[in-house]
Amino acid sequence: MNILLKNGTVIDYASNTEKKLDIFIEGEIIVKIAENIDVSPDKVIDCSGLYIMPGMVDMHCHLREPGGEHKETIETGSKSAVKGGFTTICPMPNTNPTPDSAIVLQKIIDEAKRVNLCNVLPFASVTKGEQGKELVNFEELIQAGAIGFSDDGRPVENARMIREAMIKANALGSFISEHCEEKSVAAGAINAGKIADELGVEGVLPEAEQIMAARDVVIAETNQLHTHICHISTDTTVKTIRSAKQRGVKVTCETCPHYYSFTVEEVKTSGVNAKMNPPLREEKDKQAIIEGLKDGTIDAIITDHAPHTEEEKAAGLAKAPNGIIGFETALAATITNLIVPKHITYLDMVRLMSYNPSKILGIDRGQIAEGKIADLTIFNPNESYIYTKEMIVSKSKNTPWIGKTLTGKVKYTIVSGKIVYEEGGKYEKCN
Repeated sequence: MNILLKNGTVIDYASNTEKKLDIFIEGEIIVKIAENIDVSPDKVIDCSGLYIMPGMVDMHCHLREPGGEHKETIETGSKSAVKGGFTTICPMPNTNPTPDSAIVLQKIIDEAKRVNLCNVLPFASVTKGEQGKELVNFEELIQAGAIGFSDDGRPVENARMIREAMIKANALGSFISEHCEEKSVAAGAINAGKIADELGVEGVLPEAEQIMAARDVVIAETNQLHTHICHISTDTTVKTIRSAKQRGVKVTCETCPHYYSFTVEEVKTSGVNAKMNPPLREEKDKQAIIEGLKDGTIDAIITDHAPHTEEEKAAGLAKAPNGIIGFETALAATITNLIVPKHITYLDMVRLMSYNPSKILGIDRGQIAEGKIADLTIFNPNESYIYTKEMIVSKSKNTPWIGKTLTGKVKYTIVSGKIVYEEGGKYEKCN
């Protein structure tokens, strides 16, 4: 099928393009980009008033399958992802069973191919069963299709073991995506401080993230290795990574929309739907995250999409599981809380949500150019709306965004030249 995108504003970080252009897609490939393309395609999409960016890449999410299908499945998660404009998603391995072998990993890949809505590139675990006792066979898992390695949800606490894991993964052209949490100071429900005291729950000390992030930076610097630090949330972590990068350390990192949109104060409004790990922090931390996104310290925005049922979340603030869903609100949250206040530009957004994640993962995505695969996100940057529970297509509904006013709405998501999502709930497989 041939598709002509007319009169859209193309935003591409790689070529520093922000201009009204047409895009002609033939099969999977972008074959022409120009100001006025005169062809007779199978389908024309009038993109007047819309922006076209490289398909967003979420390098950190949770699809729950296998083992947690009551929360989310690869199919429901993929539908949620493409509605949010994501063309590539990377599920974390804290499933049951854990993808610590080629057999389990292959089952995830096969189901993603059956669903066939977006590119699903799974992480394998660093240790068997995510137990932190025995390293996986890195080479076997890379050959089976692992995009990287993480024990997300559980830090690799043994420093000798994470060092060995980094060395092995790097030697094979891969990397470790590390959940940084020093367990000895990590107990609690929300960020330690006034709000935790007011609500009568134990607080998570910010040092939990900071200590382990610093440890991994030291290992990476000493051994000249690349390490990637997950979902950073504190001012000290930002400073640690900024300083490391200035010294030439091969460290990359990510953050989530909730860390630049909310503070721990949101728990008073949204309760368990504002409980995640790491927790929402203080205003100084939120501002540090914004500065880190502006100056390049933080490389990527990810969702950490973490579905839980309403029954699970009903256990109360102290006992409810951590995590919120995020596929369907990430773009709008970024426009609303970063672009509208003029913290970053649309080119910056592409850098953070498409280009950089692709580079870190080592995939040929994240840019709009002739000859490239047509993975594209088309959105209205100016459409404002109140986000409601009824809009959610994820199997779970745990999000603090319900009832909030957001700006920016995805109209079409194109994967490999196929319109997999069109506003109004129309989904179609890639092939």
